[in-house]
Amino acid sequence: MSRLLLTVALAFSASLAAAEALNADEQRMADWIDAHAEDAIALLEETVNIPSGTMDTEGVRAVGRVMQRELDAVGLQTEWVDMPADMNRAGHLFGRKDGLGKKILLIGHLDTVFEADDGSKPFVRNGDIATGHGIYDMKAGNAIIVYALRALYEVGALIDIPVVVTFTGDEEKSGRPLSMSRKDLIEAGQWADIALGFEEAMTFDGMDWATVTRRSSSRWILTVEGKQSHSSNIFNDETGAGAIFEAARILNAFYDEVRGEEHLTFNAGNIQGGTEVNYDSARNRGTAFGKTNVVPRKVIVNGGIRTISQDQLDRARAAMRAIVATHHPHTSATIEFREGYPPMSPTAGNIALQQELSDINVALGRDPMPQLDPSKRGAADISFVAPYTDALAGLGGIGGGGHTPDEYLQLSSLPLAIKRAAILIYRLSKQEKTD
Repeated sequence: MSRLLLTVALAFSASLAAAEALNADEQRMADWIDAHAEDAIALLEETVNIPSGTMDTEGVRAVGRVMQRELDAVGLQTEWVDMPADMNRAGHLFGRKDGLGKKILLIGHLDTVFEADDGSKPFVRNGDIATGHGIYDMKAGNAIIVYALRALYEVGALIDIPVVVTFTGDEEKSGRPLSMSRKDLIEAGQWADIALGFEEAMTFDGMDWATVTRRSSSRWILTVEGKQSHSSNIFNDETGAGAIFEAARILNAFYDEVRGEEHLTFNAGNIQGGTEVNYDSARNRGTAFGKTNVVPRKVIVNGGIRTISQDQLDRARAAMRAIVATHHPHTSATIEFREGYPPMSPTAGNIALQQELSDINVALGRDPMPQLDPSKRGAADISFVAPYTDALAGLGGIGGGGHTPDEYLQLSSLPLAIKRAAILIYRLSKQEKTD
């Protein structure tokens, strides 16, 4: 078990009685949520039936209009934030309201992995299981945000809570530069005392798990040059090893010398090498031509890297640069690191939020929630605000098949997740600010 996954922080051995029981307002919210579970499912169905792949800007905006209607209904001031035209992204929906006490940021996203021309799948219900593109990642989470706010609104608690809701329009394929596409989200994180992310919840091994950390996700591109020559000259003093052997040396050194640190992973996603290489970085594809009797001139490798902290990322990049800087005769190489999603590190504040959520889970009749291994999740928008505020992710519904055509959701998990979110926001709003 990682030192970062601090078992002491979750107080897992505490008795079920340690969690505070629901008070009158919380019980009223829980009852209201149960009574309106089908309404939440209807909202989910409405949005799943609107195809909204990231590049379908009209579809993303259409889902945004549905969510804007819902935020307006509980008294938030809504705004659509457009992106520059050359970014080719739909923009983001923000909802805001003032209040007293701790400022809470709720994060969802409107877009899905699959575009309409991938054969968009509508909402289909079969007992407790529903399927459809985006149902799990993350239109269920969006519905949970709305109905948690509605539950707070119904008991009169929302009026006192300062809230910002952001539904980004390009989480699955973020517009570049990130400094522009995530500017408004970062500013909201700088405003907030607490950020809550509503991507899918994690439940396995018979337990619910809390997400206090998410790893970074960024790209690297390795370019290797060699001396083109007749293959009969390879390895001699005038020709050297060529670009492909040098690229293989570098990748093997990454494997031997950089790999192994806990929570650090890196992957070479594609590689082109030969005498002629053309690579389209934006589309992650390319072509290569080479003959067995020609020493190859060029190699391009496109890869990714994930880390638990910025320090780990900096160290890994430094180690990779050092390997690239030494090279065989008549070869040269460069490595370029591209911007990406930062890490959400497991801070003491995040762990305190986990304990709050765990206590609520117990009060709702379930088990305590330990910390999720960060290797079991990808990156998310909440990572952009994590450097500025306490953060907790994974507050969505329970299901599976994310980023596949077979996404599904357990519909019975929807009211559970709404209760957890509404009660968590309610309890956090009652805590005194420390600054």
